[in-house]
Amino acid sequence: MMDLALFDLDETLICEDSAGLWSRWLVSQGYAPTTLIEQERALMARYREGQLSADDYMQATLTPLAGRGTLTVSGWVRRFIQRDIVPRVYPSAREKLAWHQQRGDKIMVMSPGGDHLATPIAQHLGAHGALAIGVEIVNDRYSGQTSSARDNGKDAVARLTEWLRQQDNARFSQIWAYSDSVTDLPLLEHADRAHVINPTEPLCQLALQRGWEVCRWVK
Repeated sequence: MMDLALFDLDETLICEDSAGLWSRWLVSQGYAPTTLIEQERALMARYREGQLSADDYMQATLTPLAGRGTLTVSGWVRRFIQRDIVPRVYPSAREKLAWHQQRGDKIMVMSPGGDHLATPIAQHLGAHGALAIGVEIVNDRYSGQTSSARDNGKDAVARLTEWLRQQDNARFSQIWAYSDSVTDLPLLEHADRAHVINPTEPLCQLALQRGWEVCRWVK
């Protein structure tokens, strides 16, 4: 029976926020107005403070994709990953991913962002997939909305629980979780083996109290 390894994406596998990097990439390529950068930063700040849901954040930042074909956006994402994601992956993250791969574990990337980014990034890093917010596609084009077919209001644990229910033939001995963020506290508490990556002092103290492993990953 295999284990399940869950990796937060932003500030855990990579040293920055993927959504912010994506906004800057869209602007740099002329696919979005320069105002998107500040808008995304403001929305992300509200999201981190608990004043904005992940779904509302996504609704506001998907506008540049509205009407774009899926093949076009896939090409954008491939270029974005090579330019802005690959150089920012922590070497220690690569080592830990490889360790889980060698063990034959199931590896999933967790992200509060859209699956149009999270899934290709996860696949590039050798993970099996991503648990992220569904982005709606209609007639092979992005609508600019999140997918109504998925309950995007769920937190990470609820999304994980739903995903586990869908894994009919899979049973996991242990769940490993890696995250830098106190917002992922429920996920860390849900795991059998919790690891906090470059934590803030409050999260570090909490991790020490709980007996979780504290990792210092540097770029």
